Amino acid sequence: MRTVLAALTLAGLTVPALPAPASAQTPPASIGQPYIPAPWWMRDPVIASIGHVRVELQANRAGFSASFRTVDRSVAEASRKAADQVRALSQTLAAYGVDKVRVETSLTTQPLYDQYRDENGVLRDNTRADRIERYEAQATVSVTVRDVAVLERVYATVIAAQPASIARVYFSLEPDNTARSNLAAAAMRDARARALAAAENAGATLGSVRVIDPTGRACQTDVLAGWPSYGAGTSQATTVDEIVVTGSRNRAEMAMAPPPPPPPPAPGGAPSEAAIEAARLALQPPLQVLTDQACVVYGLN
Repeated sequence: MRTVLAALTLAGLTVPALPAPASAQTPPASIGQPYIPAPWWMRDPVIASIGHVRVELQANRAGFSASFRTVDRSVAEASRKAADQVRALSQTLAAYGVDKVRVETSLTTQPLYDQYRDENGVLRDNTRADRIERYEAQATVSVTVRDVAVLERVYATVIAAQPASIARVYFSLEPDNTARSNLAAAAMRDARARALAAAENAGATLGSVRVIDPTGRACQTDVLAGWPSYGAGTSQATTVDEIVVTGSRNRAEMAMAPPPPPPPPAPGGAPSEAAIEAARLALQPPLQVLTDQACVVYGLN
């Protein structure tokens, strides 16, 4: 640290002033300065290592929707018929339990107007309140599958109910806390493995840990660029074995047999077992990528 000495003249005597006290905090760098103050953990030789890991896990959530439509001259009658179409289906899906299948139903109606052709022969709707011919009611069933083991049967059940339209199935991954914790631990181990390899190749040995940053941002500071900046890490992620990340829980789930079908619902239009099996399709959840990173700064010997 550069010490600035000042001289004070008092009664013809030159008295050296005391050194200026150091600031409690290092002032931030100014634009244009060639360097910025280095963090405390860089006063001695260090190595900053980013652990970056990735794993492919099977998607554990799925969802889709289906719509049923009816047309009637009465809006109340059209709504009732549409609700009757989805009532038995909703009861069948609800029998799986909310921990496996969640069902949301909605009902909308719209008027169908009398049509006519204009002078150019274009068919148009006579959008007047007194020209409504019928009402169309649409009942939509939105299904979220939280246990993909029952996805194929749930999807076949909806198809067997003969909806007017059905959307494609989407998949997503919602890792549990155990998977996230194991992946974070793997990122720490990967950071140490990279630091050991780098130090050995440079002819040094690792010292004590200076900084542990689970977010990885401490290793992304551009200290010598002239101004603080952060950027995404460019290191290649290390692929981690799925069993290591997900633990015994996922291994037990893979060995578990598919659950039995739910009990039959009350009579009233529910799809038959034969119709469900005839509509069954293969739906294999895709693999989703889960990543994590961590920063560990070691001293060097």
